[in-house]
Amino acid sequence: MNEDKHTEYKREYTIDIKKEVVAFANSSGGIIYVGRDDKGKSYPLVDIEQTLTQITNNIRDNILSDVTMFIDYEIGIDEIKVIVQEGTNKPYYLKDKGLKPSGVYVRQGSSSVPASQEQIRNLIKLTDGEKFELTRSLDQELTFFAATKEFTSKDLALESRQMQTLGMISSDGLYTNLGLLLSDQCMHSIKFAVFNGTKKGHFKTRKEMNGSIFEQMRSAFDFLQLTNNLSATFSGLDRIEQYDYPEEAIREAMLNAIIHRDYSLSGSIIVNLYDDRIEFVSIGGLMPGLQTEDLFLGISQPRNEKLANVFYRLKHIEAYGTGLQRIMQYYDEFDVKPIIETTSGAFRLTLPNMNYVKTLSYNTTRTSLNRINESRAITYNVNQKPKLQHQVILDYLQKNPFVTNEIVQEILSVKQTRAYTVIREMVNMGLITKASYEPKENKYILRNI
Repeated sequence: MNEDKHTEYKREYTIDIKKEVVAFANSSGGIIYVGRDDKGKSYPLVDIEQTLTQITNNIRDNILSDVTMFIDYEIGIDEIKVIVQEGTNKPYYLKDKGLKPSGVYVRQGSSSVPASQEQIRNLIKLTDGEKFELTRSLDQELTFFAATKEFTSKDLALESRQMQTLGMISSDGLYTNLGLLLSDQCMHSIKFAVFNGTKKGHFKTRKEMNGSIFEQMRSAFDFLQLTNNLSATFSGLDRIEQYDYPEEAIREAMLNAIIHRDYSLSGSIIVNLYDDRIEFVSIGGLMPGLQTEDLFLGISQPRNEKLANVFYRLKHIEAYGTGLQRIMQYYDEFDVKPIIETTSGAFRLTLPNMNYVKTLSYNTTRTSLNRINESRAITYNVNQKPKLQHQVILDYLQKNPFVTNEIVQEILSVKQTRAYTVIREMVNMGLITKASYEPKENKYILRNI
């Protein structure tokens, strides 16, 4: 009888018998005959008891997870049959090699061969299920310098016991994919692209954040803050400063992309920065059963529940499902709002640049004013009624519900005192009247009558 998928012959004990055991346990089981040559002919063992001890010690000490419960031994006169059943905690692997092809074997025909990375992933899924963060990491040589620093900054410990509680270490003592994400060896990244203008074209700069998710998070925040410009305007004697984007909105958007992306896919989080907006694009659409509208109701179904819990413990997030609601609240005072777009495989959140919107509105108003001035220059002079400045304001009010002293200053390119004088003239002439409401404090609001 020749060797086949379920049969292996060994003339004598060799240390490599552990590979055959691993291969059978990871496949559909098999029998190893120790005391037969490659053709299956008897090759009597000299010392049955010693050989049995060597075999059992080798299997017990060198294979993970524990496979001994799936092995039986039959002792003959001059041979030993090692009967290996298919295991239930795949993949089994050589302790000194780890969860990689050099340590994981499967049966292929009459040979035991190293498993491919894809085969190892599939074996892990068979045992651990489809939930990425809970499955065992292929890389077990992990360090946690960045994670330890993050936990220490919050006066929290990150020892083996805490790692098991958080889900970074599985019940069999192996690092999970959650542990991999938080480790310094995390294979995912965040990529930034800064463009000139409002469309994809020439890059101003590119940047990629690597390492632990915590290190990526802090590097991403720092970079976004550097690109979040502060602009100043004046209301009378008061200087009003405003960032391009609400800082809290940037923070929430970045955390949302990090926590909720699909890490079972290899692509990076993409952050595109244009003159008028920032786009946060993460892999993985909405969880099954959710609609985009549900996000604004605070409904949460986290894809990475353990990861979200880690960020919650570190107080980076306040509660599940509230991040997008807060982002919208940060834009309550602005006319333009963030945009959420979802597909079956991606999620995009767009934050508008408030200073760009304001500048665009101002430039549009100035262009309109110039056109009005050009068209009316022949018709009007400063002594005519209504005055040119009055007509500009009246034209403005044909398209807008109200006007303020600040708006008059902008569209007429005059100072505060002259703007107030023009407004008073128009009120006295009965062209406009003071509104009965004041939606913005400290602003004199007028409405067309």
